Amino acid sequence: MPPTDYSINRNVKPRVVERKMPKRILIANGKGGSGKTTVATNLASYFAHRDNKVALIDHDPQGSSTQWLQARSNKLPDIYSIPAYRKGDTHSTRSFQLRAPSDSTHIIIDTPAGTSGYELADHLKHCDVILIPVVPSAIDIRAATGFIKDVLLSPGFRREPKPIAVIANRVKRNTLGYTKLEIFLNSLNIPFITSLRDTQHYIRAAEYGMGIFDFSQPLEKDIKEWQPLLDWLNYHLHTQNGQKN
Repeated sequence: MPPTDYSINRNVKPRVVERKMPKRILIANGKGGSGKTTVATNLASYFAHRDNKVALIDHDPQGSSTQWLQARSNKLPDIYSIPAYRKGDTHSTRSFQLRAPSDSTHIIIDTPAGTSGYELADHLKHCDVILIPVVPSAIDIRAATGFIKDVLLSPGFRREPKPIAVIANRVKRNTLGYTKLEIFLNSLNIPFITSLRDTQHYIRAAEYGMGIFDFSQPLEKDIKEWQPLLDWLNYHLHTQNGQKN
C-alpha cells in the first residue's frame, strides 16, 4: 500500500461559510407606560410567523416580555427568550448571557424605562433600527422630546446613524390628546410611521403569549395600522440586502 499523501493541494480553495448577522430592532423610550413591550411582542410574533428565527431580549426588570413568552403555546411559532434583566452567575460573561441562537434572523430588544447614558449608548451601538413608541399625554410628549434628543445627540448615534422612527401608541382618535400628539410627531425630523389604536385585542392576546399576528383571523383594522411600520422595517432591514422579510 502506498504511503498516504498529506501534502496540501493548493488548487483547492477553502470553503468559506458565510453567516448572515441577525437584524436587531431596538424598542426604546425613556418613560415607562409607552407600550414598548406591546410593540416588541407583536413584532416578534409577526417575524416568527414569516418563518424567521426570532429572539426576544427583555431588559425590563418587570420581565413582561419574558412572562409573555412563558405563556406562549408551543403550537405557535417559536420565539427564543433572553431574560437580560436577570443577573447571571459569576461564571459566565454578560455577552454569553445575552447570546442568541446562531441561526437567529431577527432580534427584538425590549428596553426598560429610564434607559439613558452609557446604557442607551450601548443599545444604540448594537442595533440596526430604532423604534420609539409614544402615547398621547402631555407628560409623555415632554418625556419623548427629551429622549429623542438624547438619542440624536448620542456620540455613537452621531458617528453611525441608524434608521429611527416614532409610533403613536394606544391612541384614541378624535380626541384632543391624540391631536396634540399628531402635531408633535409630525413636527419631528424623524419619520412618524403609524398610529396603533387603544384596543383590548392586545391585552387579550398578551394573556396567552400571543400577538395579533398569531390570531387565525387577525382583525383587518389592526393589520392595516401595523402595515406602514412593517413596510418601513422590511425596507430598512431587508430590501436593500435582498433578503426575505
